[in-house]
Amino acid sequence: MAREGLRTLVVAKKSLSEEQYQDFESRYNQAKLSLHDRALKVAAVVESLEREMELLCVTGVEDQLQADVRPTLELLRNAGIKIWMLTGDKLETATCIAKSSHLVSRNQDIHVFRPVSNRGEAHLELNAFRRKHDCALVISGDSLEVCLRYYEHEFVELACQCPAVVCCRCSPTQKAQIVRLLQQHTANRTCAIGDGGNDVSMIQAADCGIGIEGKEGKQASLAADFSITQFKHIGRLLVVHGRNSYKRSAALGQFVMHRGMIISTMQAVFSSIFYFASVPLYQGFLMVGYATIYTMFPVFSLVLDQDVKPEMALLYPELYKDLTKGRSLSFKTFLIWVLISVYQGGILMYGALVLFDQEFVHVVAISFTALILTELLMVALTVRTWHWLMVVAEFFSLACYLASLAFLNEYFGIGRVSLGAFLDLSFITTETFLWKVCVITLVSCLPLYIIKYLKRKFSPPSYSKLSS
Repeated sequence: MAREGLRTLVVAKKSLSEEQYQDFESRYNQAKLSLHDRALKVAAVVESLEREMELLCVTGVEDQLQADVRPTLELLRNAGIKIWMLTGDKLETATCIAKSSHLVSRNQDIHVFRPVSNRGEAHLELNAFRRKHDCALVISGDSLEVCLRYYEHEFVELACQCPAVVCCRCSPTQKAQIVRLLQQHTANRTCAIGDGGNDVSMIQAADCGIGIEGKEGKQASLAADFSITQFKHIGRLLVVHGRNSYKRSAALGQFVMHRGMIISTMQAVFSSIFYFASVPLYQGFLMVGYATIYTMFPVFSLVLDQDVKPEMALLYPELYKDLTKGRSLSFKTFLIWVLISVYQGGILMYGALVLFDQEFVHVVAISFTALILTELLMVALTVRTWHWLMVVAEFFSLACYLASLAFLNEYFGIGRVSLGAFLDLSFITTETFLWKVCVITLVSCLPLYIIKYLKRKFSPPSYSKLSS
């Protein structure tokens, strides 16, 4: 029955005489009062009673798999995710479930780790396992404890090379221990999935915990980072939402850094030209507006961006492997955004100073307008799939800036407001203002658009081939 994947239960009985019961009760109470090895002594007394019993029946309960478990596991494997099965079931039941769920394919070799009790036996069994290639590993909790006690690093290294690992008869403590060992000995992130109270410690120990709300209660779902109702939802959670969240967070974080660094570069260039005078380039509401209403909505609209449709991400789970390469968020991408910020900040400030002619008071108006347009164009450059809210955010921010020119004209002067440096509103409608702003903005953004076009033409990303 266990080999067929059934949950087995043996029912038996034993009739006791008065003398036998009194003897058992006496020995049982004496074992409970023992100060040393109390649990072992109590177990020995109980075991002595459970002998020569009359067998009544044997039951086998089928624990059916949820819908779409097999395709979900196949999707996760294609996404480059290695799957370990940690269960409290006996070895035969765990092996059968692993085969029926296609965690282990029918024609795949399975190495059953023999029971070991000491260091020598563990060493011999690990050497035997080392000679196996491309086979799934099945190990019991007792053998696992011995291996981790003497050969922790060696066991984890060998197990990570297996296409699938099944640990049976695992206690909740062992499940959490395995998760922590993988975090310690590998550079990979761990995700623990469970549906019962025995999985709570494992879920809390993992980098990401997913609880399945089901017949065994809500303990796992309440302790997890994410809660789902069906196992099949894991595929969409990781491959679609997980991938999009990673890419959106990377784009948003780097763009926020760019937004702050570009204005810092402009201030540094301005101060260096004027002998490092302690005069702020932009004052008061201009700085507040730049950080909020002028650029906030377009930047935060990046959380709606997606490179491929959800259906395409589920159809090609191999796209998930790109996340492990760190192409979206790495030291290289950080350095690229720093260089872009320094380049654009220098161009905006230096261009405004070169083109101001004799109208020095207009430097702030020209440079700040070019800065706002550059930020809006950079958002458009970063977006891969346009959403209507992104378009609304772009035009709304631009409209807010143009409207603020009417009542914030005193902040567009160089130096203090008391110096009388104000913006002539008629100047922003002249051709001089418009062509200067357009030239500066074009020089700061056009090279990046050209680089993006050439990169997509000669070295397109993997998702672009699917989108086309």
